[in-house]
Amino acid sequence: MTTHHSRRDILKGLGGAAALTTLGAGSLRTALAKTMADDKTWKQASGTTIQFISENTPPTTAIAANLEPFKQLTGIDVKITQLELGDLVKKVALDFGSGRSAYDVIYADPYQVVAPYHQGLMDLNTLNGKNGLPAVPKGIGDFIPTQLGAAGYFGNRDALYALPYDCPTMIWIYRKDLFEKYHDQMKKDLGFDPTPSDKITWEQYYQIAKWFNGDHVKEVKYGTGHQAKQYDSLQCDFSNVLMAYGGEYFKNGDQVGLLGSAKPGPSTLDQPAAIEAAKFYQKLLKIADPGSTSWDWTGVANAFENGRFAMMPEWHEFAGSLESGKLKGKVGYAPLPTGPKRSANLYGGTGIGINGNATGKQKTAAWLFVVWATSPQTQLAGLKSKEGGGTPTRTSVYNMPEVKKASHPPTDMPNMLTADTMQIAWDKDHIGLRPKIPAWNQADTAVFTELSKMLAGQQSPEQTMKTAKQKIDSATGA
Repeated sequence: MTTHHSRRDILKGLGGAAALTTLGAGSLRTALAKTMADDKTWKQASGTTIQFISENTPPTTAIAANLEPFKQLTGIDVKITQLELGDLVKKVALDFGSGRSAYDVIYADPYQVVAPYHQGLMDLNTLNGKNGLPAVPKGIGDFIPTQLGAAGYFGNRDALYALPYDCPTMIWIYRKDLFEKYHDQMKKDLGFDPTPSDKITWEQYYQIAKWFNGDHVKEVKYGTGHQAKQYDSLQCDFSNVLMAYGGEYFKNGDQVGLLGSAKPGPSTLDQPAAIEAAKFYQKLLKIADPGSTSWDWTGVANAFENGRFAMMPEWHEFAGSLESGKLKGKVGYAPLPTGPKRSANLYGGTGIGINGNATGKQKTAAWLFVVWATSPQTQLAGLKSKEGGGTPTRTSVYNMPEVKKASHPPTDMPNMLTADTMQIAWDKDHIGLRPKIPAWNQADTAVFTELSKMLAGQQSPEQTMKTAKQKIDSATGA
C-alpha cells in the first residue's frame, strides 16, 4: 500500500530465522539446484556483494535473519537495508536520478516506486532464462494473476518490473467465538443469517454492528472498529466501500488499478456511486468504536485483540499475530461484505525488482537473489515461522499438501488460516485495486484529508467527494 509501514509494526520479527533454519542451507540448496538450475548456474556471480533495500516486511525480516542458505547456494553476499516506505522511496529516487546503483534489488511499491519510477527498473523479461541465467521456477504464471498484474507491470504488459513478493489484502476479520455463540439470537433478531461471507451486504454489516452495540453481549462493547485515522489507512478502509458500491477513482478503474496509467483522466469521485459510498461510510463510522478515527491498521488490530469490538476490515497478514495471542482459535476470516456492485478487498502487496543501472555481475547476482527470494521453497520456509511469517504469492505453494493441511486448525502456519478467504479475495472480481498512477501519493492525501473532515462533521459526503476529485485532478493535471 501507499504508506503501509505502520501496519507492519506489530509484525516485526515475523518469519524469523527458525523457519529458514528448519529447511536448512543444504536442503534448500539441493531443492533449488534440482528444481531451478545446476550448481554452475547459481555460482556464476560468486564473490559478489549486492544491496537490497526493502520496507520492514515479514518476508524481508525472514530472509535477513538467515541469508546463509542463499550464500551457500550462490557465493553471493546480500546486504539488506530495511526502512519505512517513505524513506525507501526517497533513497530509490535519488539512486535512479544519479545513474548509479547503490541498491541493486529494490522493494518496488506499485504506487510509490513502480508508477513514478518504472523507467528506472530493469525489465525482468530480459533476464528470465536468458544468457545463461536461471528462469523463474514454475514460470511467471505460477504467481497469482491479479498480484502479478498489480505488482509487476505499468501501463501494459510489455515490460515486467517486479515479481510479487508480499500480498497484504484487506478482509473481514471477526470474533468467531461470538458469532457462533450468538448466531441463533442474531439470526432471529436481524432476520438473516449473520455468518460473515461475501453474501452479507455492507448494509447488513451495519446492522450486525448495531446489534453488538446493544445490550446483547458482555464480551465486547462495540460491533465494528476501523482504521479511520487521518492517514493512508483511512483511504484504504474507505476504498473497500467505494469499490463495493461501484465507485471508482477514475474511469476504467479496474485497468488503472491493475496495470496503471500515467494519464488516467479526470477523477470520477464526484459520481453518484462514489457519493453513495461516502454516505454509507459516514453512517457506518457513526456507530463504530469511537476510537476508530484515531487508529491506523496497527491500532485497530490492537483494539480488536483487546476485546473492544466484534469485527473489523483489516489486512489479512495480521492473522499471524492474532493467532499467536490471546484470541488464538477465536478469530474468523471472510471476504469483505458486498455492496450494490460487488465485494471489494483492497490489495496492498508489492514486488521486488532490479535497479536498471545495475550491470555485469551485480545484475546477475541481483537476478539470482530475486529468483531465490520469490521461489516456492523460500516462501514455504517463511510460512513455517512460529510467528506466522509472510504470505505466499504463488499458486503452487497454496497447492502443497502441507500448506493445504495448515489452512485448518490446528496449524503451525497461522497465516494459512486465511487461505480459503484469500483465494476469493484475490479473484479478479473481488480484489480491490487503487489507482496505480505517478501522482497517487498526492491523491491518497487528498482522499484521507477530505474523508477525515467528513467524519468530524465538518462537511457533507457530497462536498467531500467533490473536493477530493478537484484535488486529485490538480495532482494529475487532468
